[in-house]
Amino acid sequence: MNIFEAIILGVVQGAGEFLPISSSGHLIVVPWLMGWTEHSLAFDVALHLGTLVAVAAALLGDWVRMIQGALLSLKAHGNPFVSEDGRRLGFLAVASIPGGVFGLLLNDLAESTFRSALLVAATMSAMGLVLWLADARSPTSRGIEAWTFRDAMIMGFAQALALVPGVSRSGATISAARFLGYERNAAARLSFLMALPVTLGAVILKVPKMLAGGVEASLVAGIVTAALVGLVSIRVLFAWVRTGSYLPFVLYRFAFSSLVIAFWLFR
Repeated sequence: MNIFEAIILGVVQGAGEFLPISSSGHLIVVPWLMGWTEHSLAFDVALHLGTLVAVAAALLGDWVRMIQGALLSLKAHGNPFVSEDGRRLGFLAVASIPGGVFGLLLNDLAESTFRSALLVAATMSAMGLVLWLADARSPTSRGIEAWTFRDAMIMGFAQALALVPGVSRSGATISAARFLGYERNAAARLSFLMALPVTLGAVILKVPKMLAGGVEASLVAGIVTAALVGLVSIRVLFAWVRTGSYLPFVLYRFAFSSLVIAFWLFR
């Protein structure tokens, strides 16, 4: 893979990981549309190193506050989950379990069967409909402080669905949060907080093996691009959902799905 292709895929990863449009789906379809040589799932995961840096930097204050709250609760009460921040940290750990378990169980399918452009087209449309229903018909009264163990588990299983390309990790978790009654900004923040543990796990599992053969300039370019674009994407989504709905992303998903199907039919 040359540096130009890696940068384009870095842009795709950085935007698609946080905007609810599916980075994994785009990482499969974009090379297919462009006629590029197919790359491995390990390369896709390596790009997640960039978005991992982006989400850690963007929400650093949240993580510091949660860790401090857990430590203070542990010191004062012998229980790190007494405080709201400590409980939220625990809920994030719980929410990461389904994605980790299903990621290990479905690893072979993720590297073969799931890497299909037509599957991406189908899941892009299906998840677009889910996101539209969740955003348009759900109440918006709950804030991040209302997060519960039950909600964390539901959102964790929703996050696990993103193993199927085109579903979108952020799209699935945001939709679940909206169905549970969380307002748009809280849904996005919870989704981004959930991104760090599961992404870190995938990076630890896949990236060292890939880097064992040496670090190419194209990979570095892709990772750096993903980090920079990821930071911008997080800020864009937070700014947008203060006043806007998720409808533009729903329409984009339908349009992208239509493009893939049309290209497949006439290719």
